[in-house]
Amino acid sequence: MCGIVGMYGPRGAVGADELERATGRLAHRGPDGQRTWLAGDGRVGLGHARLSIIDLATGDQPIASEDECLRIVVNGEFYDFERIQQDLRRRGHQLRTRSDSEIALHLYEERGTASLEQLRGEFAFMLWDGREDRLFAARDRFGIKPLYYAWRGEVLLLASEAKALFAAGIPARWDRTAFFGAVHHQAPPQDRSLFEGVHQVPPGHYLIAEAGAIRLARYWDFDYPRADRAESTRGDAESASEFHRVLDEAVRLRLRADVPVGCYLSGGLDSCAVLGLAATHRADPIRAFTLSFDRPEYDETAIAREMATLANAEFHPIPITQSDLADHFAAAVAHAETLAINAHGVAKYLLSRAVRDAGYKVVLTGEGSDEILAGYPHFRRDLLLHHPGPTEADAVSVQSLLGELAARNPVSRGLLLPDGEATSLESLGTALGFAASWLETGATQAHKLRALFAPDFAAEVAGRDAYRELLEGLDVTGQLAGRAPLNQSLYLWSKVMLPNYVLAFLGDRMEMAHSIEGRLPFLDHHVVELARDLPVDQKIRGLVEKFVLRAAARPVLTATVHARQKHPFTTPPVALAPDGRLYQLLQDTLRGPALESLPFFDRPRVVALLDELPAMDDGRRTAYDMPLMFLLSACVMQEGLRMATDHPRRSSPAP
Repeated sequence: MCGIVGMYGPRGAVGADELERATGRLAHRGPDGQRTWLAGDGRVGLGHARLSIIDLATGDQPIASEDECLRIVVNGEFYDFERIQQDLRRRGHQLRTRSDSEIALHLYEERGTASLEQLRGEFAFMLWDGREDRLFAARDRFGIKPLYYAWRGEVLLLASEAKALFAAGIPARWDRTAFFGAVHHQAPPQDRSLFEGVHQVPPGHYLIAEAGAIRLARYWDFDYPRADRAESTRGDAESASEFHRVLDEAVRLRLRADVPVGCYLSGGLDSCAVLGLAATHRADPIRAFTLSFDRPEYDETAIAREMATLANAEFHPIPITQSDLADHFAAAVAHAETLAINAHGVAKYLLSRAVRDAGYKVVLTGEGSDEILAGYPHFRRDLLLHHPGPTEADAVSVQSLLGELAARNPVSRGLLLPDGEATSLESLGTALGFAASWLETGATQAHKLRALFAPDFAAEVAGRDAYRELLEGLDVTGQLAGRAPLNQSLYLWSKVMLPNYVLAFLGDRMEMAHSIEGRLPFLDHHVVELARDLPVDQKIRGLVEKFVLRAAARPVLTATVHARQKHPFTTPPVALAPDGRLYQLLQDTLRGPALESLPFFDRPRVVALLDELPAMDDGRRTAYDMPLMFLLSACVMQEGLRMATDHPRRSSPAP
């Protein structure tokens, strides 16, 4: 994992100082060295901040081709790279390094943009093609690695994080349209950011810049099977066996490193399955890092310890208090460059710090399993409400099961399951025939947040439909139409929340804040494509989520983990600890000048909500955790990233 920067000015407008500033701003992503390359004519430059994982001796970047017409900088890892290196050498290529990154350079030499089909892993990269006079940049299939771009005049700037673009001269301003969308669906769309003029290369896409213009193209998408297509006839046992095979291979490949590899471990099925499989490929104990909370309903230490014992892992608990969350909230949000809906990202920030302090650079994580196997409770709700089957006509049974689902998931109230009044979801119903439960949840939070809007912002967005705008940025006809409702819901989540929240605030940004590389076996595209094609009842059966994974990983799990249902990774709601430091930070920030400078909310209305908190019951305070965290994170982003408070209209080339 590294930080990368690219600059392209067809008329020779790239400067060495700004290239070095932007690269240096990513030093947390690559503390082992920063290097830049600037073309002699000043039209293109590449920067790389390196975290050394593979080929510690010769893997510095940018890497050039044999004739030096191509140069590449890479963030991330390509797996099964040694086999590809051998194939490249047999075909006459002369590799300069033993690094996995170099394979992308030579594959591009042979196949151009089609080379992306052969790359397996989590990655973002930029490649200058001097032969064709073009810049080629690409992002992995799921958006595990970030890649932003913006125009400064006629110069195209690209970087792993928006703050590197700010260092190169892009103003830090709120994108009011993206912010309005995030109010409703908790994250900006896949191709936007929260910053005006700053876009993202969407997951599964590449960008080509030449002659002063850019073109974006999709090279991969989920392609869920159409509902009218015959489902797989593979039985439960056969599906479990095949899923075990592909997941085990994904874990094995991700253990390859020239530095020690550890595991994140919660009490959940996903990280326990990863640890259990990883242990079968290691003769020595793996170190397992577990967060420990001071409220029992959020603490999974005992379950994780039992799992570590079964896997013969070295157990390393990290206690987290509300004071810890308060002390590091601002730093975590600034690294995330996104809005928080819970303080769980701050806990991950502290987890990655503990991993670094223990002398590790690489960890395997369980992220992605819920997205491909419908693990969250809102997906079970979708199945109960919208999937055709025997329960559809049995309204009493459905309502009973929904009640049981809510009772089993009290910590999900307002965060993963709807709570209270909601903004209108009519456009979703019109376009898709139903509203995904996670978007219903977002609508209940939007109702709470819109009640706090400043009058001028409320007038600005009056009449706008955030859900229609969301669908306009997606391939509704090609990827959603004709699919089962559960698969539509999975797709929508994977295009919005997965890349822009789960993989950012709970993944890459919190890990790279402390120079830690997270590797995600569940988001190996071979695993994803197998999960995609599974029948719905092998993902969810009744109220049992991730049915196929439970069967596939049963031999490496404790009985406790195998039987346990999904427990969302969240920290205790801030308002449930009114004597804690995080609660005090919330009160001080939202009553102070930071909220005054934020251009979206009305201070008297926010203060009135703060005054109501002590009288609320625990359930209602839990449901308000998301809007409160949203407000707090917006304030600390405003200050921590030095966001401009004025919003003049600016023009920039359209993506």
